Amino acid sequence: MARLGVDVGGTFTDLVLHDPQRDTVHTGKLLTTPDDPSRAIVEGTQRILREAGLAPRDLTSIVHGTTLVTNTVIERTGARVGLLTTAGFRDSIEIGREIRYDLYDLFLEAPPSLVPRHLRREVPGRLDASGEELLPLDEIAVAREVTDLVEGGRIEALAIGFLHSYRDARHERRAGEIVRKLYPRLALTLSAEVAPEIREYERSSTACANAYVQPRMRRYLDKLEADLVDIGFAGRLYVMLSGGGIAAVREAKEFPIRLIESGPAAGAMAAAFFARLAGLDRVVSYDMGGTTAKMCLVEDGAPDHKFDFEAGRVRRFVKGSGLPLKVSVVDMIEIGAGGGSIARIEHGSGLMKVGPRSAGAVPGPVCYGRGGTEPCVTDADLLLGRLDPGYFLGGEMALDPDRVRRAFAEGVAEALRLQPVEAALGVQRIVDETMAAATRMHLAEKGRDPRGYTLIAFGGAGPVHAWNLARLLKIRRVLVPLGAGVASALGFLVAPPATDMVRSHVGRLERLDWGVVNGLIAEMAAEGRVLLAEAGADPAAITLTPTADMRHVGQGFEIAVPLPSVALGEADLPAIRRAFFDSYRTRFGRVVEDQPIEALSWRLACAAPGQDIRIRAPEGSAQAGERPVPRGERPVTFEGHGALPCPVYDRYALRPGMEFAGPALVEERESTCVIGPGTRASVDAQLNLLLELG
Repeated sequence: MARLGVDVGGTFTDLVLHDPQRDTVHTGKLLTTPDDPSRAIVEGTQRILREAGLAPRDLTSIVHGTTLVTNTVIERTGARVGLLTTAGFRDSIEIGREIRYDLYDLFLEAPPSLVPRHLRREVPGRLDASGEELLPLDEIAVAREVTDLVEGGRIEALAIGFLHSYRDARHERRAGEIVRKLYPRLALTLSAEVAPEIREYERSSTACANAYVQPRMRRYLDKLEADLVDIGFAGRLYVMLSGGGIAAVREAKEFPIRLIESGPAAGAMAAAFFARLAGLDRVVSYDMGGTTAKMCLVEDGAPDHKFDFEAGRVRRFVKGSGLPLKVSVVDMIEIGAGGGSIARIEHGSGLMKVGPRSAGAVPGPVCYGRGGTEPCVTDADLLLGRLDPGYFLGGEMALDPDRVRRAFAEGVAEALRLQPVEAALGVQRIVDETMAAATRMHLAEKGRDPRGYTLIAFGGAGPVHAWNLARLLKIRRVLVPLGAGVASALGFLVAPPATDMVRSHVGRLERLDWGVVNGLIAEMAAEGRVLLAEAGADPAAITLTPTADMRHVGQGFEIAVPLPSVALGEADLPAIRRAFFDSYRTRFGRVVEDQPIEALSWRLACAAPGQDIRIRAPEGSAQAGERPVPRGERPVTFEGHGALPCPVYDRYALRPGMEFAGPALVEERESTCVIGPGTRASVDAQLNLLLELG
């Protein structure tokens, strides 16, 4: 039975359909419908099924990723949320860490709280750090405050975050029972369920964010499920978590904050899949769509992960300027550099800037002819000859170069006293340099040198800019997979059912109660198996990978350390210490062996095998060194070279073993690969396009 992956982006909705019985893969791309994202999903599903000769009943499952959660937080369009917290801690989510993200800015703007102060209520009751009850929960106060919030504050969702609930959640659970009895339909989040980790501010912030997006996400998923049923779909709907795993809809409705990086994570999983197929162990994943560009480090076939995230930053690239969330995410950088990123002249300096503001799907770039008036990156690409105005989306959507030329002439070009093509070159240079600088910083923070990596480029705009980006990073090899324009949607189909569990239990290694630790690991394993079973995993195939967050006593931050087993004891102490020192040395370049070590949180990654998709090559291979036959030629303007005649090759006519040299263009339905001068291109056995830069 067939499976469908659907990625809803800010500009386009991408679809990939895999039919294992026929051993075929079908792709689709259409403009996102921002007013109702489910509309584009349903329309795209019906269209791709028609093209594949299938009916909705032939679909076993649909795996979906969305930017709805992150957009809701960034745009502040979520629910009206109330918060119940321990007496004396009403303002903890506003005080935060008491650390200024910019020490020298006298007018520093803090990230606004998702819960205004008048909707934050205190409840008597107190546990200490060991979980012992110091003061019983005032149940009458719980009922009184929640009634006032619902009836007077008109809240749509409620978060409950009590002190030390990560250690013992009995007060939170009891308060939740009272709330559910009084208001069974009220969206409710307990901090000990969504983020059972030490650190009060981060846990409460995560609970509030989850409550903030929960009503909207539930309505969206309920409507999507109903719309799919209406067209005859009888399979299962799954969602992509931010950590790159597949989960059931129930988990998405209860903990939607775990989908904060849902769509971008799929791209990293796709890059990991292509890296494994090509036998590459050091890869930079580069996903450039219509709104943003995402870069991620993929080593040994898996993307990097982290367990904290900042949403809705006041300053996009400044750590500490956003809302902290304790969720598992694929570790990547995301910058406002996409095909729809708008070029403008900055007031005061008179300099040209590109992004992060995007034209999105509505009105879109000028060339779309849908009402956009400000030139974007896609408009610049069209003006430079990189895009064929008659073959965008395989000819479905005609682009208007004359409209673009006028927009550049009347906008940025006139202000800078340049010709439109010169201004377009400036847009290209700015956006590529922005992406290169962000990638360098991301790799430098991890102690990596980009020159030792392969760039895997995908997304609608990724292959257009990959050659120049690789040149700026001094990367010598670029891999562009077949169907690069919709590769993120393929990531949904190859990602495994997976989830990450966590529990906090603090103690020095030599003083730990291993019975308690093993009990927490067993509890996480049981919960993880239930969630993965709902996601369609075979219980017998689930693997458990334990890690711990550890540090030297007295340090303020911890590092992730792999553990030797899911059942631990004193006999494992030497192996745990060695693992800590190895991780510490990798991170900091040195170790301090005479200082005591403590563990804070215990994590368990639960995963089942994903489904591989075989990329089928056309019958027969090319002779060694055989050149493909171009289907046309057009001039493309390259910085430092001017306009060069470029043969245009049909991506679907390329066969394994073919070779050719740049400058050239390779066009497919959803994207175009630009190959600059001095570059050798070849096609491998998996139909990947390999670029070797001179």
